[in-house]
Amino acid sequence: MTALPATAPPTAPAGTYRNPVLDADWSDPDAIRVGDDYYLTASSFGRAPGLPILHSRDLVNWRIIGHALQRLEPEQAFTAPRHDCGVWAPSIRHHAGRFWIFWGDPDHGIYQISAEDVRGPWSRPHLLKAGRGLIDPCPLWDDDGRAYLVHAWAKSRSGIKNRLTGHRMSPDGRELLDQGRTVVDGDALPGWFTLEGPKLYRHGGWYWIFAPAGGVETGWQGAFRSREVFGPYEERIVLAQGRTGVNGPHQGAWVRAADGSDWFLHFQQRGAYGRVVHLQPMRWSDEGRGEEAGWPVVGDEGEPVAAHRPPVPAESPAAPATDDDFPGGRFGHQWSWTANPGQGWTVAHGGDGLRLACRRTADAHDLRRLPNVLVQRMPGRPCTVEVELRLDGAGAGARAGLAVLGDAFAWIGLERDALGTRLVHRFAEPAAEHERDAAHSRPAPEGRAHLRIELLPGARCLFSARTGDDTAFRSSGPPFAATPWRWVGAQLGLFAVAPEGGGPAGTAVFTRFRVT
Repeated sequence: MTALPATAPPTAPAGTYRNPVLDADWSDPDAIRVGDDYYLTASSFGRAPGLPILHSRDLVNWRIIGHALQRLEPEQAFTAPRHDCGVWAPSIRHHAGRFWIFWGDPDHGIYQISAEDVRGPWSRPHLLKAGRGLIDPCPLWDDDGRAYLVHAWAKSRSGIKNRLTGHRMSPDGRELLDQGRTVVDGDALPGWFTLEGPKLYRHGGWYWIFAPAGGVETGWQGAFRSREVFGPYEERIVLAQGRTGVNGPHQGAWVRAADGSDWFLHFQQRGAYGRVVHLQPMRWSDEGRGEEAGWPVVGDEGEPVAAHRPPVPAESPAAPATDDDFPGGRFGHQWSWTANPGQGWTVAHGGDGLRLACRRTADAHDLRRLPNVLVQRMPGRPCTVEVELRLDGAGAGARAGLAVLGDAFAWIGLERDALGTRLVHRFAEPAAEHERDAAHSRPAPEGRAHLRIELLPGARCLFSARTGDDTAFRSSGPPFAATPWRWVGAQLGLFAVAPEGGGPAGTAVFTRFRVT
């Protein structure tokens, strides 16, 4: 399916919000309410830190407040970028005074962590169930004190798909108490395929599994109910694209607001922009009037809404941070590395600005292979991205810049050669193993540049820069079309690198990162 272009949305009527509420790649969202606060986490795949934690007071305006996972385990498996591995489809819950997050690593198994405070410290990852292809786990602590876990399967690792498996679990979340059994077999349901992403709930005397099917770009949201946790379950499609332009609306979280109203957060796959998050109103049909009553009705009678009144009076408009002045040389919660970080990648100092060491590597020609690229999500709407850069040191071949990364990538920045420091602009196509020039280089006096990327509709990117005595930005090269990165939307990146050799290669200093 062709990715929907990013466009500036029309203004929502007074007193309403407009979807998507998170217009960037917050893949596979899950959310809970604790008191008057809402918390959301999402897939982070092979990036570190991972498991972002977002906070809201109204389910519409979200701020990122930290990460629950500082480093991926096993650590040796994530020393290089692995964009289709790592943290898949986490579930967040609050039980017995603790926050819990469960996730599946398709190559290693199901992990669990917990914390008393959502801002941490979080426990070290505990491998609850080892194995390949175990994904999308969700726990449930029942009213009788018993605990359960349901998960899906990745065919790429296990040969199994379209199936949900249930377990009894110890109440402390440390052990599974049986070998597991199939609770929903999608192959037995006419027309259902790629059943995954289950979320397990208890409501109205029923066990409920909310689970998507049909694939990320074209799928739908299903609901399953049973009087017994291990089934048999009956099913119904509760959200689908219908007559709307929202393709594949599914996989997310049912949240009950403090006033008793019900809401459903889900993603929409939008190509290079990744999986953006929508908020749908939800109600229960004729609850309590008979055996066939009481199914969730999501959106506008099962179709996504474009705008709606919020669950509570809206807070001041907010979104996850993008801008960064890097106070004290530190970067904000919006950033992650493309793999587990190594020693000496950043250079500590007392002022503002991010100092990255130009790390020597044989992969300097291909940003997709580098673990030391600092990335954040590419916005889903047109915007301008700017950063100021200074390249210090004398190492030949050292380079640093501002990038758009996906299966294809492009960057603009500075490179040092025998003649001094020059502004360069390079790119690589998805199948290319080496980058190549996108424009002619030019001198960069004093090793400084002001870099810019204009993100246009359709994920088209225009690169430009100011150097030396320039009074305006000068365009550099043709437009570049951003692409996804395996399961991940395109990323904005900052990097500093140098070819193999001896001795330090220098330092890149980034200041005033802005998205406007």
